[in-house]
Amino acid sequence: MSALLEAIRDEADVFVGLRRKIHRHPELAFQEHRTAALVAERLAEWGYAVARGVGGTGVVGTLKRGSGPRRLGLRADMDALPIDEATGRDWSSENAGVMHACGHDGHTAMLLAAAHHLATRGRFSGTLNLVFQPAEEGGGGALRMMSDGLFDRHPCDAIFAMHNMPGIAQGRLVLREGAAMASSDYATITLTGAGGHGAMPHKATDAVVAAASIVMALQTIVSRNIDPLQMAVITVGALRAGKANNVIPASATLEISVRSLDREVRATLERRIKALVAAQAESFGVHAEVDWRPGYAVLVNTPAETAFAREVALELLGPERVTLQGPALTASEDFAFMLERVPGSYLLIGNGDAADSRTCGGGCMVHHPGYDFNDANIAIGSAYWVLLAERFLHAEETRGAPPVAAESLQ
Repeated sequence: MSALLEAIRDEADVFVGLRRKIHRHPELAFQEHRTAALVAERLAEWGYAVARGVGGTGVVGTLKRGSGPRRLGLRADMDALPIDEATGRDWSSENAGVMHACGHDGHTAMLLAAAHHLATRGRFSGTLNLVFQPAEEGGGGALRMMSDGLFDRHPCDAIFAMHNMPGIAQGRLVLREGAAMASSDYATITLTGAGGHGAMPHKATDAVVAAASIVMALQTIVSRNIDPLQMAVITVGALRAGKANNVIPASATLEISVRSLDREVRATLERRIKALVAAQAESFGVHAEVDWRPGYAVLVNTPAETAFAREVALELLGPERVTLQGPALTASEDFAFMLERVPGSYLLIGNGDAADSRTCGGGCMVHHPGYDFNDANIAIGSAYWVLLAERFLHAEETRGAPPVAAESLQ
């Protein structure tokens, strides 16, 4: 076990308390005013130049030391989800209908713990940009921060992010080069026919039958238009039509989600879905409209930065607690947009694989009302960020920093 990790563990309790404080007061996308204020205040106390309101409620803390030319970005997300918490923890959400069900409270606490250590004891030369992002949960906060000049005002030569993952042993680090998380697109398909009496179907144009055929036909796109060695998912999550069993409705609506791990496959899926819907609708004599809404991009970890991230993980934890090339995930993440602008890598930290007797503990999947972040990860995650920053911003000459008063940690 590294001396760095042991040193950070000595002060981890303060940041566990901070994580639980954030957990009690979760905030939805672009409403993270309390969390952003807490982050900004702590960073300012520790000597960071703080930019507030980036992309709405985003915060960037910048610390320059020495004369090194390199610029590093580390990113954490801050938003919660519209879920009623059912963990029974002493630090459960006090905001009805909102909870930190994805561990963004833990990600924020990990990066703040690293920020404190780097400000007080960090040995580096260069520019450190700590990015606390709003609205990762479908709100596209990364895009908002970027459109607000994130990388123009805070340029980075590389950027990294970390997410907890239930089902993986607590504290294990999992890395992956290449496509690591799927794109996510959404579409609403509206079919318009002519309603009628259920006893006289020949006098109507049945949008329900057309919708049923489209649901089945959509599945052939993956099986017949996509390389079997590629990943693609088309899910019809909702089909709405009619209210009575003896009335043929005039319209039907389908809601679909589409995911892939390849940019070309993503484009093929959009093209084929639109063409298939149009052809199916015409064959049934109904009119079809497809409202296509692009979501998050494929998250692609760049080779050199992922190799570097692996080296840091191995140095911190050793090979027995590091997976060098984990499997890709079909979930989506808007850090993908940052990686389209700046090279970098996104890694996972295990949240635990054992169920808690009261809820489901560290092994409970994210977005579940019984989920909670594993506080044992705060020391490991923050130590990883410290080591990565010091290795990336290697200091030929290290300048000391004045100590921070203990009360600033509270």
